[in-house]
Amino acid sequence: MSSNKGKEIIEGSSRSVTAVVGVENPPRLSRYESQKRRDWITFGQYLRNRRPPVAISQCNANHVLDFLGYLDQFGKTKVHLQGCMFFGQPEPPGPCACSLRQAWGSLDALIGRLRAAYEENGGSPETNPFANGAIRIYLREVRDSQAKARGIPYKKKKKKKNPLKGNEDNSSFPTQQT
Repeated sequence: MSSNKGKEIIEGSSRSVTAVVGVENPPRLSRYESQKRRDWITFGQYLRNRRPPVAISQCNANHVLDFLGYLDQFGKTKVHLQGCMFFGQPEPPGPCACSLRQAWGSLDALIGRLRAAYEENGGSPETNPFANGAIRIYLREVRDSQAKARGIPYKKKKKKKNPLKGNEDNSSFPTQQT
């Protein structure tokens, strides 16, 4: 008998290698958690590649704004400039020389994920650079400029009122008379 203790492999079996070694796979991350982790790693790499490199603990809103500007080069959203003949047209009929940028919705979601990741990785909510007012202002300006460039005003979604909560006096219900 050999010393293959704990290695009960049957020929043709479908057991995974991890079951043989005794190591279990960590639980699979959700799409959101995977994206948040990927974004956090990318931001960390961005800071390390700066000259001089910046530690996460030394990061501030200016570094975040620089990062958002850096990401624009990878954008896929055509944002027409004020002088462009297609400025304000939702469906431009032809090509133009205006640059591609990151869409506002993508940036907004990215900041939300990085804001959460910062605090999950030991950062204090009070010093979170992704929660800085300058970031909110930048995102608002991006949203408004992209909406104007497309000729479609951004309209904030109104919250639906709960009909049961709004009727505290129940005046819309008939009363029973006894």
